[in-house]
Amino acid sequence: MGAAIGVRDVTKGFDLKRRGHFSVLEKVSFDVRAGEFITLVGPSGCGKTTLLDLIAGLATVDDGQISINGKTVEGPGLDRGVVFQQYALFPWKTALGNVEFGLAAKGVARAERRDRARACLDLVGLGEFGNRYPHELSGGMKQRVAIARALSFEPEVLLMDEPFAALDAQTRETLQDELLRLWQRTGTTVVFITHSIDEAIYLGERVLVMAAAPGRIAHSLDVHLERGDLSDDMRSKPEFVRLRHEIWALTHTRAEAQTYRRESVPRPEAAQAA
Repeated sequence: MGAAIGVRDVTKGFDLKRRGHFSVLEKVSFDVRAGEFITLVGPSGCGKTTLLDLIAGLATVDDGQISINGKTVEGPGLDRGVVFQQYALFPWKTALGNVEFGLAAKGVARAERRDRARACLDLVGLGEFGNRYPHELSGGMKQRVAIARALSFEPEVLLMDEPFAALDAQTRETLQDELLRLWQRTGTTVVFITHSIDEAIYLGERVLVMAAAPGRIAHSLDVHLERGDLSDDMRSKPEFVRLRHEIWALTHTRAEAQTYRRESVPRPEAAQAA
C-alpha cells in the first residue's frame, strides 16, 4: 500500500545573484492519502517540478515541512520512486540491467533482483525486451522501462514529472491506461505532473491546480469518474467535459490576471521618467 504525504507551508526560492531572490513556491500546503493518485496542473514556472523535487528529497525546503507517513523528508529515499520526462536510462545497460539498478542500490541479491526485474518488465509489457539496449527501444518502450525501474524496489510513493509529454498521442494514451492498471494493481501513492488538463482528469482521483508568481495550490478538485473499465471512453462523459471546462477556466483566468498585474506595475525606470 502507498504512503500518505503531508506538505505544510512549504516555501522555496532561489538567489539570482544581481537579480535578487526569486520565490518559486510560497506557503504550499496539501495532503495526499495513502494509495491516492493526484495530478498537478498549472502554468509554466508555477513550481510544479520544484515541488516534486522537494517531495523526492532532491532539493530542500527553505521553510515548511514535507513528510511521508509522518516522517520528515530530509533527502532521497527508497520509499519514493521518480520518473522524469526524459527517460534517464543508462545507455550501456540493457532494459533488464536498467531495472536491476534500483534493486542493486537497495541491496537485493543478484539472483533475486534478476527475477524481480523480469517480473517488473512483464508488468509493463516488456517481458520479451529485457536484452534490448535503450537505443533499440522506441520512446514509449523507454518510458516503460523507466516506470518498471521505479516500481522494481516497491516504493510507497511514485513521483512522475510529465513522463508522457514527449510521446505521440496514441502511445501517450496507451501508457496512461497502463499506468492506471499498475496503480490499481499495486496501490502505490502517485503524484503526477502534467500540462495536459485532459491527462490530469483522466489519471487523477483529484486534480490540484497551481497558480504562479509565486507557486501555490489554488484549487483542489475531486474527479468522480468510474475507472473500472479503461476501454470505456471517459473523455466523452459529461463529468469529464465539465471538469475540463472548469480547470481550463481556472488556469486561464489566473494566467490572464497575472499577466495584467505584471503589465500594470510600472518599471522602475518608467516610474522615474514619470
